[in-house]
Amino acid sequence: MTDSLADPRLRHPAMADAPNGPRDVVILGSTGSIGTQAVDVVLDNPERFRVTGLSAGGGNLELLAGQAHRLQVRTVAVARDDRAVELREALRAEYGVGEPIPEVLAGPDAATELAASECHTVLNGITGSIGLAPTLAALRAGRILALANKESLIVGGPLVRELAGPGQIVPVDSEHSALFQALMGGERAEVRKLLVTASGGPFRGRSRAELAEVTPRDALAHPTWTMGPVITVNSATLVNKGLEVIEAHLLYDLPFERIEVVVHPQSAVHSMVEFTDGSTLAQCGPPDMRLPIALGLGWPRRVPDAGPVFDWSKAMSWDFLPLDPEAFPAVPLACHVGALGGTAPAVFNAANEECVEAFLAGRLPFTGIMDTVAAVVEQHGDAAAGTDLTLASVLDAESWARRRAREMAVAEAQV
Repeated sequence: MTDSLADPRLRHPAMADAPNGPRDVVILGSTGSIGTQAVDVVLDNPERFRVTGLSAGGGNLELLAGQAHRLQVRTVAVARDDRAVELREALRAEYGVGEPIPEVLAGPDAATELAASECHTVLNGITGSIGLAPTLAALRAGRILALANKESLIVGGPLVRELAGPGQIVPVDSEHSALFQALMGGERAEVRKLLVTASGGPFRGRSRAELAEVTPRDALAHPTWTMGPVITVNSATLVNKGLEVIEAHLLYDLPFERIEVVVHPQSAVHSMVEFTDGSTLAQCGPPDMRLPIALGLGWPRRVPDAGPVFDWSKAMSWDFLPLDPEAFPAVPLACHVGALGGTAPAVFNAANEECVEAFLAGRLPFTGIMDTVAAVVEQHGDAAAGTDLTLASVLDAESWARRRAREMAVAEAQV
């Protein structure tokens, strides 16, 4: 896969470990689902990894301070300027008398500054397109990027592609980690299709009409994974899967018609690669993010016992079902905006984030999420498709999409 961003055969110069001691790691989004599990992986493998910096949004300062103390980091970053004083207080409460606390960075650019700091690997576990600037900073600084922040690649794909060197990105999403591993089974020219699996979320099998009255509580009850509210709702609408298709297209440089979503309720097979000879290679394991996180941090070496394994002495069965595009139009819409390129993916993602917030607040029905996103995408049109992308143009498009989505959500609530 020599033309792809994530090539399991290529080794970036930064991939070499330091001659002595563990690999230095920065964790962005450390108090979120990915971040907390990454901390667990590091604490379980102190001989392999050492965390030098942590960043978080600022909503759980006690957890952030506790992580900093346990990991003995050099720097802690918080996205909110107004939480810097409270963070220092939380750190002093964690650290012993006379024990120096870490350096504190605060503000919207703090995670970006931390991403460029001296380390081997940056794990970007931030949720949302605010992860784009840290992604670009890590790549520009020559760090290995363990990428769990799919939105930064989706909204800024060409920018990421321009900066990333061969082998510099290791995907951490379970689906893309699975594809990354399965692609080692053949040459680029032998790949026929990427098969991205989806659990189907809590509403698998329901018709569009049956989805009209579901509540935020219903949508947050994911049958397989424990995640944050935005990602969980995205899994219920299958927006998350649409974003993953765009991500697969960008990571592995295959056209959308060769990327297929397959509903797999058990979430045991994390994705598959179909080769031209008819063989299909699948990566499977119990639904647990510690394995792809450990692979992202430790690549090209695997971390022993990083995650649980199946008990093959017990009977089990796995199902595979086709996607229902009428009930879940997010995937075909995502393919459409991905093919348009330019700022269209940024508009899709930003409008969705606003609509999810409106749904969780009770201002928009569940089916209204994708109806509104589709309307915003249509209004945006294809004027920006194919144009040269800049960080400024992405941010401008996102601002417009958020404003328009909020306006449409208000209009929907008044009907």
